[in-house]
Amino acid sequence: MSQMHSGNRESKTATVVQVRESLVLVQIDEQASVKKNEVGYICVGEERLKAEVLRIRGRTADMQVFEDTSGVRVGDRVEMTDEMLSATLGPGLLGRVFDGLQNPLHDLAEQHGFFLPRGVSAPQLNLEQTWKFTPAVSVGSRVPPGGVLGTVPEGPFTHKILVPFGEKEPVTVTWIGEGEWTLQDPVVRFKSGGVEREITMVQRWPVRRPIPESLLRRRYAERLYAQEPITTGTRIIDTFFPIANGGTGCIPGPFGAGKTVLQSTIARYSSVDIVVVVACGERAGEVVETITMYPETKDPRTGGTLMDRTIIICNTSSMPVAAREASIYMGVTLAEYYRQMGLNVLLIADSTSRWAQAMRETSGRMEEIPGEEAFPAYLDSSIKSVYERAGLIRCADDSEGSLTMIGTVSPAGGNFEEPVTQSTLGTVKAFLGLSYDRAYKRFYPAIDPLISWSRYLDQLKSWLSENLDPNWTRDVKQLRELLERGDAINQMMQVTGEEGITLEDYITWQKSVLVDMAYLQQDAFDEVDACMPRPRQLESLKLLRSLVDRDYDFETRDEARDFFTKITGLYKNWNYSPQDSADYQNYKASIEAAVRELAQTAS
Repeated sequence: MSQMHSGNRESKTATVVQVRESLVLVQIDEQASVKKNEVGYICVGEERLKAEVLRIRGRTADMQVFEDTSGVRVGDRVEMTDEMLSATLGPGLLGRVFDGLQNPLHDLAEQHGFFLPRGVSAPQLNLEQTWKFTPAVSVGSRVPPGGVLGTVPEGPFTHKILVPFGEKEPVTVTWIGEGEWTLQDPVVRFKSGGVEREITMVQRWPVRRPIPESLLRRRYAERLYAQEPITTGTRIIDTFFPIANGGTGCIPGPFGAGKTVLQSTIARYSSVDIVVVVACGERAGEVVETITMYPETKDPRTGGTLMDRTIIICNTSSMPVAAREASIYMGVTLAEYYRQMGLNVLLIADSTSRWAQAMRETSGRMEEIPGEEAFPAYLDSSIKSVYERAGLIRCADDSEGSLTMIGTVSPAGGNFEEPVTQSTLGTVKAFLGLSYDRAYKRFYPAIDPLISWSRYLDQLKSWLSENLDPNWTRDVKQLRELLERGDAINQMMQVTGEEGITLEDYITWQKSVLVDMAYLQQDAFDEVDACMPRPRQLESLKLLRSLVDRDYDFETRDEARDFFTKITGLYKNWNYSPQDSADYQNYKASIEAAVRELAQTAS
């Protein structure tokens, strides 16, 4: 492969004619032809700086350089590769930390230290490691594009070796190996279009092109309608604002509202197989915390560490801005690859605002007509094209895989009216808006139930009714209405005081506070309360409904306040108690006893 590329570089060259920071204008040689998104290398002495073609006009092309362009001069040679910006796909991706161009950061740090020189790279996968390949087909079998040729064990999962996604028709297997092989060894020979080829366990795919695109068009895969939710273990999400398995969600919020802790909790406890985290333009301190925390965090699903089933794409704010724009596409492509194996994948992109800012910077250098707040006019379509790569897919072997995508947005000053947030809201189907006011009051997770929404609540109604309770959706909507009434009464009290509202309204407000304090708030650092399974959520919701649906006959506001304060304390302790423990039973019994005692006193 390297010889083929070197041949292309000798025959396809260009020359630098202008440098504008990370954007370089090149003159293409007469005998060469280039494509949009083709990769080239700018030669600066011994250094080779990776770049991507963004725009072609006649014999000139604008190339985005993924490194610092200091020292790049007019007349420098550019080697074109005839290859699109691509991801390397194969066994060994799990547990790795890559940059936005899929360079393994740990390997580069071992070779060059923590301050990486520009222009360096390393193999994306360990080419010397051996993998036990088990054939899934025999000689003479016809296997469709994306079909399974064999399997290798990778951590807690079975990694499927698939027919290259770019094949146009089913291939005929002429030879297949078995046993221990490296990623450089051919394991299969097949005939396609009358030509026999041999392949290894690795394939490459352009990151800006969805993997299932041609498979869906040729009907070797099928896109399915999402009918089941993912379970995050976070009550406010699972109950009030569910996200479908294969769906999309958005977490916007200002600095300090708890985005990082919330996304870590979702990654750890969600009912998915693989987690892909794209740290796009976030502060280096937060990214380092993620990289060090995941290998030390016990995974409740596999018993190992969370890093065993995680891939981290890391492009911090101190790394080149141009590579930040590519990191989102790299993460989505790796997630799609594991989805094609029939696995459930969760992609967390933090944050898409930094990605959009990188696009704005590049667009400005290309002197394109700006849109709102100087973002490119195609911002909306770019955001939609990324989120549309999520979904539920039936693969070539009839297994079903999903890609659920949750993007965090960091609007300046918490302004949800800015273009990135608005474009995202027009794309996703679940909006988990974080509130600075709730975070300031130590209400965590700081998801504001009055501004958040999920279109999946009605879409998943049949699953929720069948697996939880026939009245689940109705009960959740009524609790949401109670929260809205409670908020309206609270705003009235801010003006008139407690004496300015009726006792009935005061009790309604206390009921809404009980829902907020006892159910919506959750301790991410408590072993028990950090994750609540759906059966326990159902039990908790039924108990909560029995408390707020009652008609209370209090004589004074003090009586109402004392009762609900007591119930809230018991309820929170019940949340902290392990399932079916003595404390679990005692606190629940205490809540029910307090209600009975109140009823007897009233009678």
